[in-house]
Amino acid sequence: MRFLKDLRPAALEVAPWASAILTLAAGVMLLASGATPSEPVRFMRLIQITPVYLIEASHFLSSIAGLVLVILAFGLRARLAAAWAATLGALMVGATLAILKGFNWEETTALVTLAILMAPFREAFPRAARLNRMEITPGWLFSAACAVLGAGALGFWSFQHADYANMPWWKVMVDADAARAIRSWVGAAAALFALGLWRLFAAAATPPVVGEADPDYQRVRHVLANAEVAEPGSNLALLGDKRFLFSPSGDTFLMFGVRGRTWLALGAPVGKREERLDLLWRFRELADSHAARPGFYGLSAEDLPDIVELGFSIQKVGESAAVPLDTFKLEGRKRGMLKRTWKRGIDEGATFEVVEGQGVRDLLQVLQAVSDEWLSHHAGGEKGFTMGGFQPGYVAEFPVALVRVGGRIVAFATLWTTASRSAFSMDLMRYADEAPKNIMDYLFVELLNWGREQGYEAFEFGMAPLSGLEDRPLAPIMSRVGNLLFERGEEIYNFQGVRRYKGKYEPLWQPRYLAAPHKWTIPLLMADVGLLSSGGVSGLAKRPAPAEEIRESPQVQAVA
Repeated sequence: MRFLKDLRPAALEVAPWASAILTLAAGVMLLASGATPSEPVRFMRLIQITPVYLIEASHFLSSIAGLVLVILAFGLRARLAAAWAATLGALMVGATLAILKGFNWEETTALVTLAILMAPFREAFPRAARLNRMEITPGWLFSAACAVLGAGALGFWSFQHADYANMPWWKVMVDADAARAIRSWVGAAAALFALGLWRLFAAAATPPVVGEADPDYQRVRHVLANAEVAEPGSNLALLGDKRFLFSPSGDTFLMFGVRGRTWLALGAPVGKREERLDLLWRFRELADSHAARPGFYGLSAEDLPDIVELGFSIQKVGESAAVPLDTFKLEGRKRGMLKRTWKRGIDEGATFEVVEGQGVRDLLQVLQAVSDEWLSHHAGGEKGFTMGGFQPGYVAEFPVALVRVGGRIVAFATLWTTASRSAFSMDLMRYADEAPKNIMDYLFVELLNWGREQGYEAFEFGMAPLSGLEDRPLAPIMSRVGNLLFERGEEIYNFQGVRRYKGKYEPLWQPRYLAAPHKWTIPLLMADVGLLSSGGVSGLAKRPAPAEEIRESPQVQAVA
């Protein structure tokens, strides 16, 4: 008995794949049985005691049950609890139909035996997603279609090489047994076609999020205000487009977006350091139970040990720029140019101020006008998920740095601060048409000086996408492709311009990563990052601003 107990964990690990393979075989068996001739002696005995309409219905439904088992095999492989229960039911229904359609007791025995073998392994199927949430990929549909077509080909061959060998095929088709087989096969094919249409037009449904909702963001605000571990970008939690998973204490949260079956966490958990790993596991387990595809975007090097614990694959996606404030001085060749730009702003009458709270709310209409004027010259519209947009409630959450010329606000930037004052950053950066040239450089220099006075350790400029990827023969293919896009994809995005602009401040470049359960899902997650940030395919397809225009503007729409 002790040996059996020790063997159970291994059996539970093998059960999903073994069940899927055996269920697929059972489904193919029923499809082939429905498409091939009945055994004459058994059929004649059955028809003497069973109504014809019941035999006809059983024959037809048996093939449908076979198709159902083929589809459920994919759900078993995905470890869906609903697929396990539905498979047991389908096996028992198929076993009954096998008797009623032609007294095929061998099929009944095989199906009942499989149901008995699967019954003790409910624990091997922990995912709680409903069957209509099950991911049906084109590959799965193709596999099911091959099974149906194979059964049809077998049936055609069987009728041509059985008792009908000397009859033309068109006479075979009108025989009652052949007609019954054809109806069964056509029924299964039609059901598969309907499933394919549903999958085509029903797209991947957004899985329900099980967790604590916080529509007013009071808990999020509390965590951000007291977080032991947080980055400036954690303030994107207040944008209003995220889902949240909280730790049991409520002092740590993980924010993520949902697109189709992708659950994409933005950064690492925010809050207490000791609660981070447990929350990461809870996120992965929650996504797994809903048959979702989990991922993490914008991770730092410090986050990687915990991500490796989850068994995720990791891909570098760019570098973020951070300027240490204690050493920042307007000296040297590059910073000397900044100093001249800063002084030019002062000579043109520019003044700097940081307002917050009610002061921001009083200026929202003015800031909105500046933002709208800026947006009218930049394609793509407002962003989301990885970047903030001008939403009055969102803007009012943060301090706002203002630049005035002649008493009028000509530029502003919303500020992301952190409770630990380890770093701060900017989110929205907008300026009016009347603003002096290079006014944003003036604003940044003032921000760096302000941050040092407030006791912050560093100022983060955000990420330069695809920066720092290696193009070596033995480098990962994703790194090599990313490097190619960085060097030659200026028409798609101003990758090098973003890097050059931030490089003027001589920052420290820190790698940023994306993590996924499997290497092959990394491109899918990258696509979902772009679609979530741009508001879908329509936002992503909007014409980008000309490179010259972008280079003149520090608001290069880099992913923060």
